[in-house]
Amino acid sequence: MVEFYIKDEAVHDLPVNNLPKFYSFGVPTYTNLGDQAVSLAQKKYIEHEFPEYQFIEILEDDNDEAIEIVKRVIKPGDIVSFVGGGNMGSLYTDHEEARRKVFSTFVDNLTISFPQSIHFEDNEHGKAEEKLSQEAYAKNSHLFLVARDAQSYHRMQTTFENKVLFTPDMVLYMKPVEHNVKKESTLIVLRHDSEKVVKQETVDAIKKLLSKNKSVAETDTVLDTVERITPVNREKLFKDELELFAKQEIIVTDRWHAMVFSVLTGTPCLLFGNSYGKGKHAYFDWLEHINWVSYTDEDDFERIQSQINKLKRVETHKYDIKDDFNQLRHIIQLNSNKYGF
Repeated sequence: MVEFYIKDEAVHDLPVNNLPKFYSFGVPTYTNLGDQAVSLAQKKYIEHEFPEYQFIEILEDDNDEAIEIVKRVIKPGDIVSFVGGGNMGSLYTDHEEARRKVFSTFVDNLTISFPQSIHFEDNEHGKAEEKLSQEAYAKNSHLFLVARDAQSYHRMQTTFENKVLFTPDMVLYMKPVEHNVKKESTLIVLRHDSEKVVKQETVDAIKKLLSKNKSVAETDTVLDTVERITPVNREKLFKDELELFAKQEIIVTDRWHAMVFSVLTGTPCLLFGNSYGKGKHAYFDWLEHINWVSYTDEDDFERIQSQINKLKRVETHKYDIKDDFNQLRHIIQLNSNKYGF
C-alpha cells in the first residue's frame, strides 16, 4: 500500500480538497543522513516559501504505484518534483530509473528536479544510461533541472535539452543552529563506497595528529543504528547528527553533507574530494567565503596539518545565501501566478 506523507504523517489516500499540490517523488528511506537532510530541507523550503501548496512526499519505494495514483488526480496547477542530492547519472541507476519515470509521465505540469550533482561515466554503461535519460527527460518540456554545483550545471546544459537552473544544495537553506556544548572530541567522517579516493595513509596520519589533543572518533553520515528512515523519524535523527557535529573541535571528511552539517553548526571542517568532484565544486561555488570550512586535494601531510591547525583557530561569522535560491523561487512563483494561487 502506498504511503503519502503530509506534515510528517503517513496517509494512504490523497486528500480531496481545493489546495494546489506539490508532489515530491524520490524521498529516500535508506539511512544516508545527507540525502535525508536534503528531503527535509526541500519540505521546509516549500512549506515556508510557498504555503499555498499542499506538500506531499512520496517514498521512492512507492514510486511506480504512486505514479499511477497521482496520474488520476493531478490538476494543471499542481507541481511535480523529484528530490535533490548527488545521484543523477549512471552510478546509482535505481534512482535514475525512478527519476526518468516521473519526468516522462507528468509532462503537462511544472516539473522540478531539485538541486543535484550529475555524473554519467565515460564508458559503455555510462553512455547507455545517459541516452536513456536524455530520451526520458526530452519528453517533458515543462521540466527544470537544478544543478547544485557549476560542474553539474555545465554538464546538464550539454547533456539535456531541458532548462537548467543553478542553486545551492537544499540543505544550505536550513538555518544555522547554535549548540552551547563542550568541544569534546574530533570526528573523521569518511565514505565507504565507490566514490572514496582519500588514501588510507593520509587518514592514518590525520588520526595520529588529531589524537594528540582530543579523542578521535570515526563515523559516516550513513547510519547503522536504524534500518529505515521516513519523514516520521527523519528530523529527530537529523537534529541528533547536528548535535554530534557541534561537539567536535574539527571535522575531517570526504562527505559533502558532512561539510554542510559543519556549516550549520559552526564546526571547523576540512573536506577532501570524491571520485568525480561534486564536493569540491560545490564548496568553491557556495562555501568558499565561510572561514571555518575548507577544501583540500593535498597529499602532502605538512600542508594538510597546516590547514587543520588554521581551521581550529578561526571564529565563526554570519552568512546568508538565501538569495542564491532565487532562480528556483522564481519558477515556482510564476506557476503560482499563472494559476492564481
